[in-house]
Amino acid sequence: MRRLVAISGGIGCGKSVVSAILDRLGYPVYDCDTRAKFLMDSSREILDRLVNEIHESVVVDGRIDRRRLSQLVFSDAGKLARLNSIVHGEVKADLSRWADGHRSDSLLFVETAILYQSGLDKMVDEVWNVVAPKALRIERVMSRNGCTAAEVESRIASQAVEVESPHGTVHEIVNDGFTPLLPRVEALIGRI
Repeated sequence: MRRLVAISGGIGCGKSVVSAILDRLGYPVYDCDTRAKFLMDSSREILDRLVNEIHESVVVDGRIDRRRLSQLVFSDAGKLARLNSIVHGEVKADLSRWADGHRSDSLLFVETAILYQSGLDKMVDEVWNVVAPKALRIERVMSRNGCTAAEVESRIASQAVEVESPHGTVHEIVNDGFTPLLPRVEALIGRI
């Protein structure tokens, strides 16, 4: 029986580190953020909807100005909801196609920061929630993305949601820079 496990948690928690460990262990991992960016860049329909439903300044010379898009959506809940409605359906369909292409694998993973808001929680069998102290998350994102602390805090606030699973299976992975990740990941895989 194939199982799909979500690697979830807010921005800067370290979901990508956990996903990289899984990848190195040989497990297929679908990265929602990377695929969403690809789908957004490759779909004329999505670009047109961004211009019409978010703001004309988010597409420049046929390409998304991601910094401008982030500034607009992370400061306006209505625009963030519109962006999510534009992208989530495409990502869910893409994830389904990807999973179908991995029929011979019994354990698949999907990395996502917005598991519940996107509706992907209804597609997974369990959730591995990656957590880290807020100050460390802010530091990580500022260093990685060149954002201000206020921009990072706005993103954190927009992603805040109570962690639950439709199947009742949620496991926490602490990524605080001190707690070893590999043993926790191996233990969770071992119990599946």
